[in-house]
Amino acid sequence: MKIAILARNPNLYSHRRLVEAARERGHEVEIIDTLKIYMNICPNQPRIRYGGKELTGFDAVIPRIGASITFYGLAVLNQLEMMGVYPLNGSESIAKSRDKLRCLQLLAGAGIGLPVTGFAHATQFTDDLIQMVGGAPVVIKLLEGTQGIGVVLAETHRSAKSMIEAFRGMDANILVQEYIQEAKAADIRCLVVGERVVASMMRQGNGEDFRSNLHRGGQALPIRITPQERQTAVRAARLMGLNVAGVDLLRSNRGPLVMEINSSPGLEGVEKATGIDVAGKIIQFLEHKLRPVRSRKPKA
Repeated sequence: MKIAILARNPNLYSHRRLVEAARERGHEVEIIDTLKIYMNICPNQPRIRYGGKELTGFDAVIPRIGASITFYGLAVLNQLEMMGVYPLNGSESIAKSRDKLRCLQLLAGAGIGLPVTGFAHATQFTDDLIQMVGGAPVVIKLLEGTQGIGVVLAETHRSAKSMIEAFRGMDANILVQEYIQEAKAADIRCLVVGERVVASMMRQGNGEDFRSNLHRGGQALPIRITPQERQTAVRAARLMGLNVAGVDLLRSNRGPLVMEINSSPGLEGVEKATGIDVAGKIIQFLEHKLRPVRSRKPKA
């Protein structure tokens, strides 16, 4: 196969591992800077150019689109899809998972467990909003936040109200969620590839911060997940239409709760914690999906 990886930084661990895994299995792979691509949008022959040259001949594309360039990145990915390139994750699926509010509403509609979540525009009913999710302490999240940035814990009703009003005063969209005390500042990252959880790890906060993100100093530990946790992660990824996803779960007294779904999950933490070749499993998935298509192509 000839594989394109849409990514801005070729030196990131995840991107290097995907390149290594693809080449080890005999495939041609190229990392392409998403923002340096430009395109010709036309009905009969959509085209894409990079560095003054036509980009052609790719069988598959692995989108590693950062949250800050979602709009342009999805336009590029959609153009490649129009050209017949198979996406590891499709543009519509990534868009669904990146919209945190829509993602939660879709998960709730499917009966998948979530922390009780509140969302509002006006601030005159802030007291009722806080009580609606179970009262303080509550977690307040910026809809546009990533890697734990824009996530704060309000331990009292008064501090929660002040934070909500401050965020809304800056016209920031926020979610207000119940704090799952029994999770003990830990979550579980399930790496879903296809219809399977291929690796999982527990991310534990550093003791000073309730956020468990590795970027915030959390620790990654291997963990054996329950059948219910496995089923929840797979269902959540399937509902978003994602072939590869990092599904973050909280262990609660009422079962696993989905906290977030990441369409471009990092591989470093989970590979080092578990010793599992996740990058290789992603390439194997592409091989499986493209084998029937490639077998129908006429031989040169």
